[in-house]
Amino acid sequence: MTLENKKKHDLKLKRINDAIALKEPDMVPMTPPTELFPIFNAGYTVAEVIYDTSLSKMRHAAIKYLKDFDPDQGTGVGMVFAGEGPALEMSAPKNMRWAGMPGDIIDKNSLQQFIEFPLLLDDEFDEFFSDRTGWILRKALPRSAELLEPFSAFYPDAVVSGARQMAAVFSTPKFKEMIKKFWAIDEFYKSYQEKSAEIAREIEEMGYPNLMGGMAGVPFDSYSDFYRGTILSLTDLYDRPEYVERYIEEAFEQQIEMIRATKGIGEGKFVFMALHKGMDGFMSDEYYRKYYWRHLQQIILEIIDSGKVPYIYTEGRYNSRLDCLSEVPPGKVFYHFETVDMAEAKKKLGNIACISGGFPTSLLDWGTPEQVRDEAKRLLDICAPGGGFIFETSCGLGNCKRENVEALFDTVRTYGKY
Repeated sequence: MTLENKKKHDLKLKRINDAIALKEPDMVPMTPPTELFPIFNAGYTVAEVIYDTSLSKMRHAAIKYLKDFDPDQGTGVGMVFAGEGPALEMSAPKNMRWAGMPGDIIDKNSLQQFIEFPLLLDDEFDEFFSDRTGWILRKALPRSAELLEPFSAFYPDAVVSGARQMAAVFSTPKFKEMIKKFWAIDEFYKSYQEKSAEIAREIEEMGYPNLMGGMAGVPFDSYSDFYRGTILSLTDLYDRPEYVERYIEEAFEQQIEMIRATKGIGEGKFVFMALHKGMDGFMSDEYYRKYYWRHLQQIILEIIDSGKVPYIYTEGRYNSRLDCLSEVPPGKVFYHFETVDMAEAKKKLGNIACISGGFPTSLLDWGTPEQVRDEAKRLLDICAPGGGFIFETSCGLGNCKRENVEALFDTVRTYGKY
């Protein structure tokens, strides 16, 4: 890293860290979640980028975005499955659609789409809790991906019967084909990780901090997202509360142990947590505290104790949850909001945690530069005083009007100075 880029990197990093510590930096940090915008800004389609296994298109898009707009945090391959098209085809997930996939099922410029369905059926709870490994192998894996369907024929008797019987199971044509694809997928991602890491290093060398240091999740979200789906998980709170509690307590202990194992690693980095099922209206306040917040709060505290920053990415409306979110140590947590009364969030959290978000991304798609400037100034007037504010949009940037993105960055940079 050149001396000039090192100075830029350190200034941007201090700006972000000061805001998280509830201080006033030199200006409001600007770190909107980029998502697909760099791809469009570089003139590519999403499908092109997903199937460019060299990652050269994603690299060019990320670097062009950084040079064009100069945010306070780096971007990179991100979570848009850039370059992963062939690997996705090999695994053939049943719960996902992506741009450019065979059959062009979704638009070539669409963000990936996830299809929610239950992996754990109503009559399988006893098996789920008594033989988790067997249930995962024979039922969850085959239901989740076409590649994994051969596991439906795998039974524990084959393991205890000895090598000959196991060899017979793993030597069927379907198992052989699955194993060959496993090898191919593994080789694919070894190369992919090398290229992805090189892009991340290059971007940091340009003077842009890379603050992402891992992910965590709320146990109820994993129960709902991966096992039962939204509707069944919420009805389970009334019909099967004992199963919900049993699972989320197990998952909570595992999550805590995983975080503790990272203590001393990546200190100062962000641990990203997307909150999928905690929004207003999904649960009563009583149930939110019982099934959601008590675990989330403890995970936040464990992340802090590990030396990292909990980056809590709320999804949906979160007005009724602000009192809970205030129950954390001051100056240690970073909250992102999609839809919330930002004035109320500033009032309740201003002396507790750094806040961000609240700027409607749709305004960048459909609004005018003047509307963008007015809304950005309104948000800055509410949230910037006293520090503890990072400017982010409500969600990831998509196919925004470039002039609106320019207006947003220019307004925050000029109007957001302390």
